[in-house]
Amino acid sequence: MRPILGVDFGRARIGVAISDELRLLAHPVETIRSTKESAALIAKLARERNVERIVVGVPRLMSGGHGSAADEVMQFVEKLRKAVSCAVVTWDERLTTVAAHRALRDAGKKTRTTRGYVDQVAAQMILQGYLDSLQISEQPNQLRQ
Repeated sequence: MRPILGVDFGRARIGVAISDELRLLAHPVETIRSTKESAALIAKLARERNVERIVVGVPRLMSGGHGSAADEVMQFVEKLRKAVSCAVVTWDERLTTVAAHRALRDAGKKTRTTRGYVDQVAAQMILQGYLDSLQISEQPNQLRQ
């Protein structure tokens, strides 16, 4: 199986993660500065890593709706779809950046030193959630009693 790329889009930085070939685990890759060329950089990375698809986290509101941040991400997704030949899918990423900050803090990392890494961890969390959902959907039905 080909790996899957995970993306955490932000106005300043974009975190990128990738799955292993078995699609069991997500691993941080890098943080990219958010510029007009970001979609092209991620497209290049997708080609280099021979990914099957790209999963982009969309920050939904707690109510489930879309706010202005989600609208920005969807604009980026459209730009990315034009730049790649693989599928680009979206994934609900509510609170992943908060969870990434907490995980790094719990690991003893200071906020100042994790600024560039937190986006990769958020991308890793987005991708891991997506991979876990694939595993659940692919499991055979349990015997019914």
